[in-house]
Amino acid sequence: MLRHKSFKQVNELKRFLQNCVPSDAYCSCAYYEEPEAEMDEKDWLGADLIFDIDADHIPTPCNKIHDSWVCSSCSFSGKGVVPERCPACGNEKLKVKVWHCEVCLSSAKTESIKLLDMLISDFGFSEKDIHIFFSGNRGYHIYVENKAIRALDAISRKEIVDYVSGLGLDVSFHGLRKKSLREVHSSQGSPLDEFGWRKRLASGMHNFILEAKEENLRQIGLTKKIAETILQNKNVILKNWLDRGMWSAVRGIGLETRKKLAEYSAKLQSANIDTVVTTDIHRLIRLDGTLHGKTGFRKVEFPVSAIDDFDPFRSAVAFKTGAATVFVSDAPEFRIGDEMFGPYRKQSVELPTAAAMLLVCKGRAEVIE
Repeated sequence: MLRHKSFKQVNELKRFLQNCVPSDAYCSCAYYEEPEAEMDEKDWLGADLIFDIDADHIPTPCNKIHDSWVCSSCSFSGKGVVPERCPACGNEKLKVKVWHCEVCLSSAKTESIKLLDMLISDFGFSEKDIHIFFSGNRGYHIYVENKAIRALDAISRKEIVDYVSGLGLDVSFHGLRKKSLREVHSSQGSPLDEFGWRKRLASGMHNFILEAKEENLRQIGLTKKIAETILQNKNVILKNWLDRGMWSAVRGIGLETRKKLAEYSAKLQSANIDTVVTTDIHRLIRLDGTLHGKTGFRKVEFPVSAIDDFDPFRSAVAFKTGAATVFVSDAPEFRIGDEMFGPYRKQSVELPTAAAMLLVCKGRAEVIE
């Protein structure tokens, strides 16, 4: 690990990387008076606000298909969520194989979109303040570069983390009160016309009820009778909710039901981020434009406005020519650009360089000389 390096020009950095050829390259989110000094002598000046959205932190149904683990002691194996210890022998050392498919990365993109909306709509940052990157592997990095936040300490950044994550959110402060079972909203007019978390709760509840089926309502703790009442009166509920923020026309739906709906909606509206990254005022993060050692993909920046159409399996591909023959132990079906590959299991196959590189970096294949 080579640390405490600084470069006055981009060309100096490029020459260093060409000569050193590191497996991975990182830069600091912080600004220092003496960047090459040891940590206690650097003289911290401030730091950009960094968010890391990682597919590993987002549960998806596809984990059961492409993620696997095996006990290093008894060889007992399984798929999906990795247990803390082997169910067969209790050993805590497990070898894990994780794959990030298009569904995984799509879930990370969804969380990024929610975060971007909060940063712009709730915090008032402009798109010029925000830089968004595909990390090269499991998700997205979002930087906020603005002098107003540069001097914030870890505690202040924790407040931002709590806001975007919905941590400590009490729905009773956002229109759900015990004044009257007929009163859901404390102000007149549609709650969708408000701001911040009150608007987000209203929007989340509206969208959830609009799309919900009975099993969705039962999963959040509602009884079968209440779920049926909501579904039978869905149109009336949504109309009153949009017009006045009230459910006064529906009997049998009390405050506790609405609180459960609001609390679940808050989870849907919050952004799932790596909280440790944002609060760390000395954070190291992957250097833009470099390759990720676990995929061979580049970390790439793209405009905030382009996130809906961004395709990491096309735009982050670094090796676009050549081919290599590899022996693949096992790999699920995957896409690079417009081509589909796999699934493979214990076989030799000639692949385009980008596909072969991905499998080798994932520990799923070895190059055949």
